[in-house]
Amino acid sequence: MAGQDCCIVGAGPAGLMLGLLLARAGVETTVVEKHVDFLRDFRGDTIHPSTLEVMSELGFLGEFLEMPHQKAPSLHAEIAGRSATIADFSRLPTRCKYIVFMPQWDFLSFLAGKARAFPTFRMVMNCETTGLVEADGRIAGVRLQHGDGREETLAATLTVGADGRQSVVRRAAGLEAEDLGSPVDVLWMQLSRAKDDPQLPMSHAGPSQGLVMIDRGDYWQLGHVIAKAGFAETKAEGLAALRARLAERAPLPAWRFDEITTWDQVHLLEVRMDRLRQWWKPGVLCIGDAAHAMSPIGGVGVNLAIQDAVAAANILAAPLAEGQLTTAHLRAVQARRSFPTRATQKVQRMMRRKRKPDGEEASRSRPPAFLRAIAGSRLLPHLAGRLIGIGFRPEHVRT
Repeated sequence: MAGQDCCIVGAGPAGLMLGLLLARAGVETTVVEKHVDFLRDFRGDTIHPSTLEVMSELGFLGEFLEMPHQKAPSLHAEIAGRSATIADFSRLPTRCKYIVFMPQWDFLSFLAGKARAFPTFRMVMNCETTGLVEADGRIAGVRLQHGDGREETLAATLTVGADGRQSVVRRAAGLEAEDLGSPVDVLWMQLSRAKDDPQLPMSHAGPSQGLVMIDRGDYWQLGHVIAKAGFAETKAEGLAALRARLAERAPLPAWRFDEITTWDQVHLLEVRMDRLRQWWKPGVLCIGDAAHAMSPIGGVGVNLAIQDAVAAANILAAPLAEGQLTTAHLRAVQARRSFPTRATQKVQRMMRRKRKPDGEEASRSRPPAFLRAIAGSRLLPHLAGRLIGIGFRPEHVRT
């Protein structure tokens, strides 16, 4: 049974950032990813100022920003028929005072490339985690099945679950989650972008903020909010009704949505908000979405995952490298990241409201009072920019 200091399950933002930082600190680290590559649509594509600060601290920022991306120095919403700034990043105490939009597969490929430069780093793709190994009252590694059917057991001093909201690790470890509920789901789509379309790096459109539009260069990424578990009803109403609702809320002519011709172009994101009551057991720790599923509001999920990874590396790198890891170190990671998680989720819950089933009555409803207050203030957009762009308790590379 091969062994490592740390086995990280999931090569998402949290897993790859933690793997990079641990390997950089001399910790023998393996990252296991069930997919064959990173190419999956409609993953979180926002890279926040605090994450860009981490990239700068690692010496990667200049090279990173050479890759194709879009910048958003502010975020906007349609309030009372006009565009209003709901988050302004211009006063942040960071090197980059903007959000970067970049396909997540490019971000992950960049992190993986940097991590592979260290001899203590190994990544295994197309390899599914099927369970955990227990020994002497603690988690001692993972059971793996490779794409060719070959099975393997990987021993590890620490197993980290960074495998998202459907985490195999947290389920196998029996870690209990508190469900915070969500009244909505999101339908993701793509729409071609014309050269005379409005310049909106990211915007919440429509009187009820029922549509998110993200400028992806040659296409728009659209996020259409529907009532929780309402996709079946939306499909029953037909594509024509969906296209009409999109047209009502978007600053584009209705005929532009005619290119949505099949439900295969519509992807459901089942929105969840939860958090683990305890992120760890002896020998195992969860971070990122595996520890706390976030609402897509503000696109903060990726940022929280990166911050978790940096904090975990700061606390765990030395004891892992020295063979001195204890449950006190795992408890310290949760203690460090619990407040930012809870505070961010509380803000997200303030910014949402229970929506009536998607339809004519819902489309005429007003935006949440929280957003109306931000839109009517000069100061609050800067505060919202700090909460979204930096968050609570930003982390810095200490390894």
